[in-house]
Amino acid sequence: MLIPHDTRFALDMVVGLVNTAPQDGQDQSDGLQDVAALDTFVGAHSISDVGELGVRDLEAVRQVRDRFAEIFAASDRRRAAELVNELVAAAGTTPQLTDHDGYDWHVHYFAPGASVGDHLAADGGMALAFIVVAGEQERLRRCEAPDCGRAFVDLSRNRSRRYCDSRTCGNRLHVAAYRARRKEAAS
Repeated sequence: MLIPHDTRFALDMVVGLVNTAPQDGQDQSDGLQDVAALDTFVGAHSISDVGELGVRDLEAVRQVRDRFAEIFAASDRRRAAELVNELVAAAGTTPQLTDHDGYDWHVHYFAPGASVGDHLAADGGMALAFIVVAGEQERLRRCEAPDCGRAFVDLSRNRSRRYCDSRTCGNRLHVAAYRARRKEAAS
């Protein structure tokens, strides 16, 4: 699946944002506890055209995060499309071509001067729209490790990725399975 850099960048931001939410049944704090955490997230994802952040921005971004999580959990393509349409419409998308920060021409979907919430909703929503339009919604996944559940976009050729990170979750489960087989063989 060929994905332009701006769409990939937006998908990485969506995944990063979804993964700031505490996972059900896990001892994890909210990755967006306060405005400082939001500022760190914005910086880590090189989100441009964002002014000074405040409590309203934090709440708006948390709401966008919840919508992105709903899209990942959508049971079918039609439901995912409805959720994306609602998200993008509410953000007031204003597509415009831009070339900044050393990147070639690409599209931003947020209006100039948009709030950080609308910025993330527009760019992330459009990236998710491209996935749905391409019939690739099943690439929006959650890690299959029993104690993880983090979001990721499976960009493997054969759509076979099962874990958010093969070096942590994947290796940990493979090692546990190996040890269980060895223990059983020794019995």
